[in-house]
Amino acid sequence: MSSTFFIPAVNIMGIDCLDEAMTAIVGYGFAKALIVTDTGLAKAGVAQRIAEQLAMRDIDSVVFDGAKPNPSIANVEQGLAMLKREHCDCVISLGGGSPHDCAKGIALCATNGGHIGDYEGVDRSAKPQLPLIAINTTAGTASEMTRFCIITDEARHVKMAIVDRNVTPLLSVNDPALMVGMPRSLTAATGMDALTHAIEAYVSTAATPITDACALKAIELISRNLRQAVIDGQDLTARENMAYAQFLAGMAFNNASLGFVHAMAHQLGGFYDLPHGVCNAVLLPHVQRFNAAVSAARLRDVAQAMGVAVEGLNAAQGADAAIQAIVQLSDDIEIPPGLEVLGARVADVPTLAANALKDACGLTNPRRASQAEIEAIFKAAF
Repeated sequence: MSSTFFIPAVNIMGIDCLDEAMTAIVGYGFAKALIVTDTGLAKAGVAQRIAEQLAMRDIDSVVFDGAKPNPSIANVEQGLAMLKREHCDCVISLGGGSPHDCAKGIALCATNGGHIGDYEGVDRSAKPQLPLIAINTTAGTASEMTRFCIITDEARHVKMAIVDRNVTPLLSVNDPALMVGMPRSLTAATGMDALTHAIEAYVSTAATPITDACALKAIELISRNLRQAVIDGQDLTARENMAYAQFLAGMAFNNASLGFVHAMAHQLGGFYDLPHGVCNAVLLPHVQRFNAAVSAARLRDVAQAMGVAVEGLNAAQGADAAIQAIVQLSDDIEIPPGLEVLGARVADVPTLAANALKDACGLTNPRRASQAEIEAIFKAAF
């Protein structure tokens, strides 16, 4: 079986690496950038800091701060209109998954034309997107380095999964110094998002030895560092380890893809506008309990990577230990215990399940599922 490994051409990482990244950006010869971010980072002055650093290097820029927590079609269209109006020749995304995904949608439509909904699915575009530099401020989504773009279709109340090699950023930047301001809840949610990426990639039907190595190391780093990053956001060692962990998890799922956790979480986000990382964290143990019928040996490896002593445990016992370790980590960092607390409604489960079965992320889940089985997993997570 052949496989292809996708990753940005250049990835700059480490504490205080932003200056090195700026030097690299100059080398591309861009004249004017559209900085795509959210209102929080704009109000905090982070976007202005990036704009000033660009100006010092004779690169003009304009800030679009309209990326919502679950970026929508309207956000993409608004940003695209600004890009065209300002005659920008590149896009710089600043933030976590939301600005990165919004920027990908803008950059893809800038060169391919049409509507972002035209590209829902796998490799639907014909041309490379406008050059995109992704500067990360969270440690979870890995959107700064993947070919995944998730945009909410508010009319249908669903999140569109766009999986396209042409939305891979040109350059990714992970400077842990930009992550110390993350609040505890966001640190916890994004960290569990990264853990979900790694575990889903490891049990994926498209896993390879390369993605396995990335996934297991990511799981190990998250298990050792996420609690500390939540307790003390100023701990740069924990922040840097989480930055590497989420990047490794991104390398894994960018190439092995994901599973039903993401397929289902996308529906919760699209339907209720809920935070993606929290939805993943709540669903993760329930989906893996379903998957254990076919992935027990792999889940035993997950348990070991999470620091569980698995000697003497058979595959089924190891899988149970992995699920218990996931639940314990979620509890330790105060992830909400279930979907009901988040405001989800049992009456909506049939619709959520039907849409989840259409999501491209579910294609590589290790165990196939019926509508009734997906509904049962949703209900178990309440």
